[in-house]
Amino acid sequence: MVMTIQDPAGQRLTWHKPPLTVLVIKKTMDATVVKPFNELVHWLIWVKNMVVFVEDAILEDPFLKNNKAFLEVKEKLCTFTEGRDELTDRIDFIICLGGDGTLLYASSLFQQSVPPVMAFHMGSLGFLTPFEFENFQEKVTNVLEGHAALTLRSRLRCTIYRSENDSNDNNLCNNSSCLVLNEVVVDRGPSPYLSNIDLYLDGKLITTVQGDGLIVSTPTGSTAYAVAAGASMIHPSVPAIMVTPICPHSLSFRSIVVPAGVELKIMVSPEARSSVWASFDGRLRQELHHGECLKVTTSIYPVPSICDQDQISDWFDSLAECLHWNMRKKQRQLSEATEAATDPNDVKVDK
Repeated sequence: MVMTIQDPAGQRLTWHKPPLTVLVIKKTMDATVVKPFNELVHWLIWVKNMVVFVEDAILEDPFLKNNKAFLEVKEKLCTFTEGRDELTDRIDFIICLGGDGTLLYASSLFQQSVPPVMAFHMGSLGFLTPFEFENFQEKVTNVLEGHAALTLRSRLRCTIYRSENDSNDNNLCNNSSCLVLNEVVVDRGPSPYLSNIDLYLDGKLITTVQGDGLIVSTPTGSTAYAVAAGASMIHPSVPAIMVTPICPHSLSFRSIVVPAGVELKIMVSPEARSSVWASFDGRLRQELHHGECLKVTTSIYPVPSICDQDQISDWFDSLAECLHWNMRKKQRQLSEATEAATDPNDVKVDK
């Protein structure tokens, strides 16, 4: 038997038919994004003859509603409402204008298949947004023609199983699921006590987490909250799940990486003094009580993220530019005079 390892560079964008519809998602309440947004939408509609979708909330954006350039194309835009309109079969690809949070929001709109996402960097960090807006026409044209690499960013499927007597309408419904691109965080919330969480892997109890909480992240999320909590950074093409404690009450508790196909179950320990709180990519914060659990596994619906260069170059460029990974002043080379002065054979020892 010969086993082959797939090269992530082999993942390329391929259109089965020419793309006709695009969803444009902009960072909200940010005046600096207005001009690029108008330029992009005008070009897509008048030059590329594309059908452009935007959120209906865009029409009431205070920075856009009285903007002359926006009013010129307002009637040409198609709108949708989150949670009401089904977009999966209507959108060919997505363009994000903003930061990493804008991409996370775009991911949350699609709880099943996600169209390819092209993310332009207009936020404060931009680890997940490799494209600069300069020469956007050339960049978007390359994508429309299928000349682009793809990174398939895995997501986690998170399901809360609640006790029968919990009927809080603000909670996720019993046995309902949501998908996250970065991480699910379980912490002690406002409680003064340590969190006491039992962690199961494929039904086997592997440890009890005592500390501030636990982060379960995708490889994409390994460079977010997890890395701030001391985890390693994983390339998004690696099929894995990262488990990272938050301020554990044990010096030997280090983050671990488990296979992508396992199922993690997180339960409030019977000995716990209080409940815990779960959040999903920073949203939908939920309280978990005794007898309730959260199950996490890798979703079958990744986010196809369009690369600016390729899967490897984009990731390492982001490490260097956003996180300043391994940045230091290089040690100077020894000169011949210095080497002669430090030759151990020339060292004199006083007797």
